[in-house]
This record gives sequence, C-alpha cells and structure tokens, in this order.
Amino acid sequence: MARYTGPIVKKSRRYNAVLFSNGKSKENAFKKRKYAPGQHGRGGFKTLSEYGKQLQEKQKARFLFGLTEKQFKKYYTKAAKLKGITGKEILRLLELRLDNVVFRAGLAATRQQARQIVNHGHLELNGKRIDIPSIEVSVGDIITVRTKSQKSILFTEVKNAKKSDSAKWLDTDHGKLTIKVASIPEDDDLEQIIEAQLIVEFYSK
Repeated sequence: MARYTGPIVKKSRRYNAVLFSNGKSKENAFKKRKYAPGQHGRGGFKTLSEYGKQLQEKQKARFLFGLTEKQFKKYYTKAAKLKGITGKEILRLLELRLDNVVFRAGLAATRQQARQIVNHGHLELNGKRIDIPSIEVSVGDIITVRTKSQKSILFTEVKNAKKSDSAKWLDTDHGKLTIKVASIPEDDDLEQIIEAQLIVEFYSK
C-alpha cells in the first residue's frame, strides 16, 4: 500500500484525531467539520468492533508518521523483538526517525515538511550528507543544516523565530540550525494520541 498523499484534514476527520500540526487553516477546518467525511459523515462516528478499533489505531499512526503499510509492519516486527513494552517501543522507534527528529526539533512545521527537507539533501548527520528520512538516529548523533541550505527562507525563518519548540530529549540550537540527540525519548515524550496497545493487538492475531 502506497504512502497517503491526499488531504490530511480528511483523514483527521475519518479518525477523529488531529493528524497534522502547526497549520491554523487546517486546524480550523477540522474544528468546523468535526465529523466523518463522506455523504453519511454527519450521522456521527459509528461504534466500532474491537478489530475496527485496532485497525483504526494502526491506520491513525501510519498516517500521522506518513508510512506505508510495509514500513509500519517492519516497525512492529522490530519492536516485538525488543525487551520493553512492544506498543511503546513502536512509538519510540518512530520518534527516532530522522524526519520526525527534524519535526520535533522545530526545524519543520509538519512531519511532511521535515521529510521533504531530508529528501532534498538539506541536512548532514554527523558531518555526512543524508537524504533518507527513515534513518534511525542514536544518542550523541548531531544533525546540522548544510551551509549552503542555511540561506533558504525556510531556515532563516527558523533562525529568526522568537520561539521555537523542541522536544526535551533533543538539544537544539535554532540559531546555528543544529540538533543533538541528547537521550532516548521517554514514555511521556511519545505521541500521546496513539493507543499503541491496540496496534499490538491488531498485528498479534
């Protein structure tokens, strides 16, 4: 199944959760039409079976992080082999994706934009140019915006912003456009709108 590239507000309405970020116009559209899309959407959200809830949660996570089904299944398989709670380990692995780190550091307004930044080769990881959004970062890794890319209006806006949020597990210098992975994200750093246990139940059948 290919990565979804359609209207994100539509998917947010489908799963009754905000799957985008830092977009006021999108947020307003979601608030104005907080019901399912389609001809019968105004009838409200249907009561789902246990399987339906599990499927919905898996799909919600997929769309939130912009993954294909094949990619997402790989994260579950890897998380299931780790010592921790599988559901939390899935979310932790997703947090450690390079594109998500760029988003969490405040260098991009959305995960989609962060993926484009990586794809277009604007970044270096530990001094080497990188263009793979899915690469998993480790504690101590340093991500920097390439010198010639720092002149882009995208990054000058980040440097000039009065306040830029950054996850507490990242040491971000917005003036120098650098990110250091200071620690592994803890449980309260993980995406809170996802009920990861339902995803585990979906795949463990």
